[in-house]
Amino acid sequence: MTLRSERQADFAYQAVYRYMINLINEVSTDTRVKLPSLRQLAARLNVSISTIQYAYSLLEKEGRVYSVAKSGYYAWPMSANPMAWMGGDLLDRLYAAARRPDMLVLSGDEPALLGALDATLLRLERELVRQYPGHLQPWSQPCGVWELRAALAARYTSSPTHCWHADDVYIGADVRGVLDILIEVLGLRGTAVVVESPCDWLILRLLQGAGVRVIELPWTAQGRLDSAALERLLREEPVHLVMLSSTVSLPSGVAMQVEDRLDVAQRLNQYGCWLLENDSLGELSLDAAPAPLRDLVNPERLIVFSSFEKTLGSEAPYGYLLSRRMGRELQRQFLLRSFRLSSIRQRAIARLYHSGRIDQHLVALREHLRAQALQMSQRLTQHLGGQVTYQMPRAGATFWLASTRAVDMRKVFQQMLVRQVVIAPGELFSVSGLHHQHLRLSHTFPGQPNLDIALIALSEALRQAKTG
Repeated sequence: MTLRSERQADFAYQAVYRYMINLINEVSTDTRVKLPSLRQLAARLNVSISTIQYAYSLLEKEGRVYSVAKSGYYAWPMSANPMAWMGGDLLDRLYAAARRPDMLVLSGDEPALLGALDATLLRLERELVRQYPGHLQPWSQPCGVWELRAALAARYTSSPTHCWHADDVYIGADVRGVLDILIEVLGLRGTAVVVESPCDWLILRLLQGAGVRVIELPWTAQGRLDSAALERLLREEPVHLVMLSSTVSLPSGVAMQVEDRLDVAQRLNQYGCWLLENDSLGELSLDAAPAPLRDLVNPERLIVFSSFEKTLGSEAPYGYLLSRRMGRELQRQFLLRSFRLSSIRQRAIARLYHSGRIDQHLVALREHLRAQALQMSQRLTQHLGGQVTYQMPRAGATFWLASTRAVDMRKVFQQMLVRQVVIAPGELFSVSGLHHQHLRLSHTFPGQPNLDIALIALSEALRQAKTG
């Protein structure tokens, strides 16, 4: 294979992705539309089925398409009439609205929007294509290229006890693909799993879809985790695994206090329970973060997962996990998935770590996030006044707001859609009816002229949606 064709193969999914975006945007009906099958698209575009599958997985993660078992992929309907979005699943409606190009989407959590490394990655790739010609590439690296796995292992090592090696690291297409594998390897179907609440809706839907019994452990209004409640669950319920954030909880943006962290770690160790640590925002803490939870628990009962997307941007969508145990089964499951991952892109990310450029980038990104959060806080005070309460986020790109009066948050959501603004109602972050008086708002909109108008509209929507 020539250098030119090697590079074309590495980035074929990007061309497929752009083609699919254009195809999906042509859908303008109020009903779902079936998209071409993997084989049809592969034949039409003259690429491999795995390339088509990877492009579809990205589109599904973004909420542009959804899959139906034994049927195929469908595009969400994109009605021009906001009132047509009133029925159906709330998350489906949010995704459908966010697809529209004329909407101000304030529902996401994308820190890298303030400073992605797309241009840097592409420049490094041009250098690496010359360094790694096609005939020197290994045929298959189902768990990711060694350079990146070694870089991550070194970064997560903190002591002789809590140390990692390249063979403990597994890289997949995205976080969803990685979590799918964990559900299989850990045998979570039909078991009980404790998750902090509020919790990312992608994770909740994934666990529910796999038949996992999700037990929510809510954060208190004071930003504390009830370790006594956790102890009761571990003692009285057949809990297979506990999933918690490493330093800062999503989407509430609060950091577990040191004494709570030590108490939780002690209880997990006492009951021999697995910890699945969500490290998605581990490197974006705006303050000096204490030791992550993973450094306090038994490393033999620990799995860490994260992705590069929150810090590097959409050109680095890969998810990854670290685990000392079940290596043979993890390798088998990654091999079965046959993730199509650009080896050059992975090496470019590894070079960011080895050169120290990732740390420079993180310092700048954290400063941008801190400044943007402060500006958003001033706007919230100005436009929402006593209508909401919140804590300043300790990481990430969102505010977790609580209404000071009882409101119908679904009505607020619908009224904001009419004003061409998408917010995320709090109930999306629970499976047991929690957080109905909350909503999540993004603050990564530097220089956005419509943000003040949107917050004024939100203030009015909150007033009109009062229920008491």
